[in-house]
Amino acid sequence: MLFENDRVLLAQNADNGLWMTIGGAIEPDETPADAAVREFWEETGLVVELTGLLGVFGGPEFRVTYPNGDTTAYVSSVFVGRRVAGELRPDGSETIALRFVSRPEIRDLPMTPLSAAIVEHAFDHRDIPYFAKATWLPPGPPL
Repeated sequence: MLFENDRVLLAQNADNGLWMTIGGAIEPDETPADAAVREFWEETGLVVELTGLLGVFGGPEFRVTYPNGDTTAYVSSVFVGRRVAGELRPDGSETIALRFVSRPEIRDLPMTPLSAAIVEHAFDHRDIPYFAKATWLPPGPPL
């Protein structure tokens, strides 16, 4: 995530018009950090330097059912970074608009539950990496 002047950069998805965080899939043999820098460049035209880990997100909000009926659950590693170079421009295929938004402005933007969960944490706890505490226990008598 990229913050400037207490505003976070979001992208408008070309497929559904919803606002989202910048990111995507990791290529074979690519590290999560390299994937984050590459995806940021591809979708925004900006080169970023990663400065920290915002968190690792997953759970019910990250379950996606595609139009063909396939269902998957995503785990997202979200980094915080700073702008190093480049000119802000949507790629036109995945992103059709880019916008820095303040906390009050995000309430008016249509976005997926997973993007909303990440952005909410980013505004509330930017300096505290997030992960959901484990609740699973093995079957059988209590330990």
